[in-house]
Amino acid sequence: MIRFGEWLPDQPDFQNVGATEAKNVIASASGYTPIKELEALSTAADNRIRGIFPAKDTSSNVKLFVGDGGKLYLFDQTDSGLDDVSVGGGYSLTSEDYWRFVQFGSYVIAVGGTNVATQKFLLGTDTAFSALSGAPKARFVANVRDFVMTAHIDESGTTTPFRVRWSAINDTTSWTIGTNQADSQDIADAGEITGLVGGEYATILLERAIVRATYVGTPLIFQFDKVETTRGCQFPGSVANVGHTVYYLSNDGFYAFDGQQSRPIGAEKVNRWFLGEFDAQNSDRMSCAVDPQQQVVMWSFVSNSATAVEPDKVLIYNYALDRWSYGEFETEFLAPYFTAGYTVEQLDNISSSIETLPASLDSDLYKGGGYIFGGSKNKKLHSFTGTSIAATVETAEFSISQKRHGILNRVIPMTQGGTVTAQVGTRNRQTDSQTFGTASSLNTQGFCPVRTQGRFHIVRCNLTGNWNFAQGVDIDGKALGER
Repeated sequence: MIRFGEWLPDQPDFQNVGATEAKNVIASASGYTPIKELEALSTAADNRIRGIFPAKDTSSNVKLFVGDGGKLYLFDQTDSGLDDVSVGGGYSLTSEDYWRFVQFGSYVIAVGGTNVATQKFLLGTDTAFSALSGAPKARFVANVRDFVMTAHIDESGTTTPFRVRWSAINDTTSWTIGTNQADSQDIADAGEITGLVGGEYATILLERAIVRATYVGTPLIFQFDKVETTRGCQFPGSVANVGHTVYYLSNDGFYAFDGQQSRPIGAEKVNRWFLGEFDAQNSDRMSCAVDPQQQVVMWSFVSNSATAVEPDKVLIYNYALDRWSYGEFETEFLAPYFTAGYTVEQLDNISSSIETLPASLDSDLYKGGGYIFGGSKNKKLHSFTGTSIAATVETAEFSISQKRHGILNRVIPMTQGGTVTAQVGTRNRQTDSQTFGTASSLNTQGFCPVRTQGRFHIVRCNLTGNWNFAQGVDIDGKALGER
């Protein structure tokens, strides 16, 4: 059997140790599993969605907040609507800004860039957001120990893109510098701040460096150490974290930062492929999110072949296996979130029949607090809970004989579920382009009949329907005789 190995588009096709194509799949230990279709969950916002955030009140009730360029919304599962909870007059986000949220105690804090006042919402009390008095306008926000920290800020009309500022200790309503450890810090000589990740310490990503801010108490409050000086992050939409590991895109590819140093994760694997596909002129449309259930990080982006200025491809990294794949579908914004829960009567708001529900009745989609991975599309909340997306996986290129042409008679796909067809690509010289034959369906004997001749072969499997696993192929072929 020829296994579908690790997807390595940056390596040559011939004798590639992995797979030459892995589209609309997620890497697993011994093959690939499907990506589910996006299913709509809500009515449409006024504009494309630029932020999604789940919060829980003291009674563990889930509140799902959504933001676009002009409004903040609260998802209402009773009618699948997005209820306007904006401050009076709404907002005016710039074209490159997004909503970023944190929950600190019972407060939800939202920042929308240097053009929008930082917002607060007290769970269980407020019915709309309001300006957080004293807090600066900011592009980034995070919880760092007992503080709310903001970054890339604007104060009194002056934008300082290399400054961080934080609240008083254990008090998100107090921002007076010098009071209860509230303070600020400028980070010089590394460009603008492009990302902020909280936790026990703050990871501050800049264009040309990464800084770690560690709480040390008075009088310094935080100690700022420039721990990565050889590279930084140029794309704010590329930042995501799993625990203490922060994933980001630099000018030369993808990295994982562990708090001390960055490790390349895309070098000689996907970096060249991605940089060739990536429309850098529309990098502000990139979004990134982590699905901990499948242990993957996903980056949605606008490709050079996109027909509109909307993300049309998704790069997928399985961080548990250090393996890649990609998707080819449209999505505005990626995000994990929790559901608010549905009653049986409320399911009628999603679908008029059980058969057409976006997920089975036992799915977490309908459970209060159930974890869902999805995002937005066409201004609506969506989740990856549909049927398996049609996928394509290819073997590495191989030769049946080192010295002779070979003939391939049949392909036995090692796949589970759904429908599979096989195509064989051939060429006689490495300087030639591969020519793929007609797709052959699986017959009742369990193989796809093919008859192709050439020096080099590659097998492509096309998977449709509700397929669930692709492992590899077995082949029946032989070397041709010599003159």
